[in-house]
Amino acid sequence: MVNMEKVKIILADDHSILQHGLCNSLEMEERFEVVAKADSGQSAIELAALHRPDMIIMDVSMPHLNGMEATKRILAENPEIKIVALSMHVEKIYVAGMINAGALGYVLKSCSFKQLLTCIRTVLSGKYCFCPEVKHLLTDGDSTSVPGNITDDRISVFSILSKREREVLQLIAEGHKSKAIAQKLNISVKTVDIHRTNLKTKLNIRSVAELTKFAIAEGLTTSLL
Repeated sequence: MVNMEKVKIILADDHSILQHGLCNSLEMEERFEVVAKADSGQSAIELAALHRPDMIIMDVSMPHLNGMEATKRILAENPEIKIVALSMHVEKIYVAGMINAGALGYVLKSCSFKQLLTCIRTVLSGKYCFCPEVKHLLTDGDSTSVPGNITDDRISVFSILSKREREVLQLIAEGHKSKAIAQKLNISVKTVDIHRTNLKTKLNIRSVAELTKFAIAEGLTTSLL
């Protein structure tokens, strides 16, 4: 009997229960081996360089570095790695962000394990694969064809922000309060609050939670500021 070399997989997700359950399920499949588990985007980058996996199953929203930016950096160094996004987000801005970053698949966490397996196998064969809930966002509706550059109208709004507003937005997304942002940027708390108000106005966003969501979807990191 010929020994089939196992597919090496890294799981990148900051929810430990989901990560543990998914790891166990994948390793019940003879072909797959989970070689490492990452709980942040930065950790995913470091583990990818160390283990050189065949595939990474990447959460979109993670601390320290989101899945989009982590995907870009990993593929810049290791373009042969195949990445499947596993996310709770169904909005186009997240799907577009991951596909444009280089992911070949996108599956919602609400999908079945069977659907995830189908996506993994399809992506390993070199094709794109998207769960039914998001494939309609593709330009031609085909879940296995290579999509064009997927865009979202909200993304273009990002270009109207000033450098300082992008800095404030980044720090807000990282969970910093106005006082901490003021200290980091060496400006007054009042100035921070003005920038916060301007961000909400320019982006047509009402809450800090929505500002954070926008920053994550944009892949905004300190390396880009």
